Amino acid sequence: MKTVSAYAATSATEPLTKTTITRRDVGPHDVAFDIHFAGICHSDIHTVRGEWGEPAYPVVPGHEIAGIVTEVGSEVSKYKVGDRVGVGCFVDSCRDCESCRAGEEQYCTGGGMVGTYNAVGRDGEPTQGGYSGAIVVDENYVLRIPDSVGLDEAAPLLCAGITTYSPLRHWNAGPGKKVAVIGLGGLGHLAVKLAAAMGAEVTVMSQSLKKMEDGIRLGASDYRATSDRATFKELHGRFDLIINTVSANLNLADYLNLLKRDGTLVELGMPEHPMQVPAGSLIFGRRSISGSLIGGIAETQEMLDFCAEHDVRPEIEVITPDYINEAYERTIASDVRYRFVIDTASLR
Repeated sequence: MKTVSAYAATSATEPLTKTTITRRDVGPHDVAFDIHFAGICHSDIHTVRGEWGEPAYPVVPGHEIAGIVTEVGSEVSKYKVGDRVGVGCFVDSCRDCESCRAGEEQYCTGGGMVGTYNAVGRDGEPTQGGYSGAIVVDENYVLRIPDSVGLDEAAPLLCAGITTYSPLRHWNAGPGKKVAVIGLGGLGHLAVKLAAAMGAEVTVMSQSLKKMEDGIRLGASDYRATSDRATFKELHGRFDLIINTVSANLNLADYLNLLKRDGTLVELGMPEHPMQVPAGSLIFGRRSISGSLIGGIAETQEMLDFCAEHDVRPEIEVITPDYINEAYERTIASDVRYRFVIDTASLR
């Protein structure tokens, strides 16, 4: 067992504080690595504040993790000491169900994927995430970070990146396709970059035009304010695919009617209240509404390689661990362009 420094939440109302946790000994199929950077995801905040149910405190959040391998198990064949690696939202799954065999481990039906934090591993111990100095993970759930991608840039790709890449790839975003992205935040800004890199024509839909200059710079060809009712008239029936990155309860009739025949609206956020879906907006265009959850290991590696090849990088603000609580408040206030990344040097 190895003791490492970490930042943990001990209740829904108290700030995260510095502590120590233990990491298991390296088993035959394990990879141990020092964590260099960990992204802050809004899911971290929802979890530690008990907004998705009571977590098992103390919780060390963080599922956007990048670092350098320090030790590998005797049976490990994929990695060696010194490799640049990452871990995303899960660290295990049943490996035997239909989803796991298909490389869609995030949809594991044999007990569910094992979350990187606030879950229980195969050893019966609680999992703890990336706001820490080091981690040990089975090699099958470790990703290789391309040399051209900085470790600080890679961290947000392991959740925000794959969360947006997977639906864009699944619904065939590319040349000749018109894609709308609702919201220009941590997820939305990567959705714009990725869709543009795939060759799609991208429109950002946001409450106001205050980030319009950013949206165009990131790759959008159009930027519309949803507070302007004319937007919904002018864009009626335009899009093949809409990626919704916000968790607000939207008037879905407005957005579904922006789809072409056979178009799809994909939900990435989880609104507080049940979604009201108007049947007519679906029926009179054979439109669909769907959802998407991160991506499997193989697809996440594909995404990292795609980002390296097409120079897709998140826009980040690097912070030290003692700024985590302030960063949480700024994330809630949408006061970051566009993702906080923790430099964990002081925890190693």
